[in-house]
Amino acid sequence: MTDHRFHVVDVFARGDERFTGNQLAVFHDAADLDGDEALALTRETNFSECTFVDGRCDDGSYDVRIFDPAEEIPFAGHPTLGTAAVLRELAGDAPGDELTLDLGVGPIDVWVERGPADDRADGAEEYWMRQIPPEFGATVASERIAPVLGLDAAAVDDGAPVQSVSTGLPTLVVPLASVDAVERAATTEPAYTEFVDSFGEHNVLVVARGGVDGGDLHARVFADYAGVPEDPATGSAAGCLAGWLVEHGWLGDGPVSATVEQGYELGRPSRLRLRAERGEDGTPTVEVGGAVVPVAEGRLL
Repeated sequence: MTDHRFHVVDVFARGDERFTGNQLAVFHDAADLDGDEALALTRETNFSECTFVDGRCDDGSYDVRIFDPAEEIPFAGHPTLGTAAVLRELAGDAPGDELTLDLGVGPIDVWVERGPADDRADGAEEYWMRQIPPEFGATVASERIAPVLGLDAAAVDDGAPVQSVSTGLPTLVVPLASVDAVERAATTEPAYTEFVDSFGEHNVLVVARGGVDGGDLHARVFADYAGVPEDPATGSAAGCLAGWLVEHGWLGDGPVSATVEQGYELGRPSRLRLRAERGEDGTPTVEVGGAVVPVAEGRLL
């Protein structure tokens, strides 16, 4: 493991602020790193995920592996956008404003958009991706999920179902009745482990309308099963949420365009942009975007 460059970036940052959003380390020229080495490096960073760029394909796309502290995973949102930003801005490997990453779920297109939009400053850049179409799974009763989150059933909003959704990584979307309920939520043992053992491994996303910093929605994501008790910004879960919003009209009928606050309870304020609408076949198309801020670079010893 010698002479491998890496970059650290903050993804879904609040504007151009460093030390907001979700941290990511991107390791270059990593085809010679096996899975055990990649997993060990991910654990060494103590980040939610790391990516490993194996190289560029003949069609111009990039082979990329994603690891969380438990295992290699087929998809994750902030690693996708962060890796694209590193390849384009810091490594100088990706000219232009569009590129494609080959991930475990298949090719994911990423592109750059510039302000103004919402509170994006003039000239500021955001990275956007189109996720694979969401798949909607089982629903869960309020009485079953509430104890998992240390809440009572009345804290769960009954206007839309608690439901499993996946755009490559399964997420349980749990609508709550207030921002206060989101702030109070916390996975509780043994209820959490019992739930995961019976329902399956899922990110658990709790969300309420409104925010504490001008957002449309306030959310938290718990992934204890993957070694991430709470994630400061979760692009895969945000994509699942976007599809769920269109499917159930929780923000009203029609297309969705929203800003999600996440990570505030961790001291890592993050802002995730969502866009979604029904495609011609009725399945929601999902796009997620946000800012990427460079933090550090180095080489493995």
